[in-house]
Amino acid sequence: MKAMNEAKVEILRRVAAAGPVEAPEIPREYRTSGSGDIVAEMEQALIDYTATVTHCTPDGIPEAIAAALKGASSVVVPPGLEKSWQEAAAKGCEVRVDDPPLTKDELDGTDAVLTASRVAVSLSGTIMLDGEPDQGRRAISLVPDMHVCVLYASTIKATVPEAVEVLSQHPTRPTTWIAGPSATSDIELVRVDGVHGPRTLRVIIVDDVG
Repeated sequence: MKAMNEAKVEILRRVAAAGPVEAPEIPREYRTSGSGDIVAEMEQALIDYTATVTHCTPDGIPEAIAAALKGASSVVVPPGLEKSWQEAAAKGCEVRVDDPPLTKDELDGTDAVLTASRVAVSLSGTIMLDGEPDQGRRAISLVPDMHVCVLYASTIKATVPEAVEVLSQHPTRPTTWIAGPSATSDIELVRVDGVHGPRTLRVIIVDDVG
């Protein structure tokens, strides 16, 4: 142990003796805009991730929510979720408002979660939540096995830099990036669903542009 510590001290001494090293300039030539139908691109990316996608008008959100929650008997919602959305969810489910925060066991015993979203990236099919009152804390979107997420078409960006610029308006908020249902693969490429979050993702795209 002593020899190891002495070696560590010597390494650090040599690093310090070398003095400051000028950092290389990092190229920032990212793609920062897109063209074409980014809503269609977003939908296709979500489908590729095995998510289910439906469309509705702003007036049709409650009906779309009720349909998307089919098969769930209970749903957790964030405290700031639109009232009409909660009422739509309650037509077929027991609604559990996360206020006060539900325990882990209570979340684990809840079939689904219903949230809004902050922004999305069509290039990667990623939806981002940033903890606003209609999205809630991170745990509610990770523990239940089904996530129904409402995504306004007007909030879809083509690229990550565009979306990050939106998120940077509130830099202290925790963010959750969702790219399809939770899944991973082992060394033999055998897919395992639901390792880090919901196995089912149902996205309602609200057509509020054009």
